[in-house]
Amino acid sequence: MSAYEVVIKSVPALRVAELTGTAKTMDPSSIGPVVRGLYERLCTGLDRAGVVPVGPAVAYYEDAGDDEDVVVHAALPVDADPEGDYEFAVVDLRAEEHVASLLHKGSMDNCLPAYQALAQWIDAAGYRNAGPSREVTLACPEDVDGWVTELQEPVAKA
Repeated sequence: MSAYEVVIKSVPALRVAELTGTAKTMDPSSIGPVVRGLYERLCTGLDRAGVVPVGPAVAYYEDAGDDEDVVVHAALPVDADPEGDYEFAVVDLRAEEHVASLLHKGSMDNCLPAYQALAQWIDAAGYRNAGPSREVTLACPEDVDGWVTELQEPVAKA
């Protein structure tokens, strides 16, 4: 029995400011440094532009198409014009009718068991992946043991 509770829910479309980078693998040791650097640059750019985030951080990942690299997106919800002249992109993440979701508590360096539990649940429940997964940071205190991150995997019936 899994230590994680998985729920199916919908998520609304979301306008975000984002920066992207590339990691060599999906392993947290590869993604972590990339995403941290992107968020540092994104926050600096938002400050310079006078744009204030209106919600929690969202990270999502895509295959770079070369069978190895991963495109890392570090995003913060904003109420900003996508046509503005910024040091970052303003994009709209699409609404997802069905995401399998669970809460991971603790450092994202230790998130693999949560992702494995989510993948096993999706398979056992008769679903398949239907888009890039998202990580929504719900709590991020200085002590990483207190971090709370919602893992969201868009799904469709298999």
